[in-house]
Amino acid sequence: MKILVVDDEKLVCWFLDRALRKKGHEVVTMSNVSEASEKLKSDKDIDILFIDLRMPGKNGVELINNLDRKSRKPKIVVCSAFITPTLEETFKSRGIIILRKPFKLDELDHTIKQCLES
Repeated sequence: MKILVVDDEKLVCWFLDRALRKKGHEVVTMSNVSEASEKLKSDKDIDILFIDLRMPGKNGVELINNLDRKSRKPKIVVCSAFITPTLEETFKSRGIIILRKPFKLDELDHTIKQCLES
């Protein structure tokens, strides 16, 4: 499975990269929405997108909304500490999985299983 991680926190990118590669996934990390948007345009093989909400410049919601316009889009996992009840309801209604920061490895494993099942 090919996974794109978009987070401005280098430690989060490093952790997700390492944990997901140990599970046999191909991982690409990026630190901002602009880079990720270009990557998603050029690489149609991304299966899962892990994205933070709060980042400098464009935020994760902007990228998610742009993906809604595409016919082929990856499974989306919002990975953030800033999930309000309203956002949670909106994301769930759109089929977006939520992984709250900070998270543990077993929560990450559960999230990947959710992506595979949907």
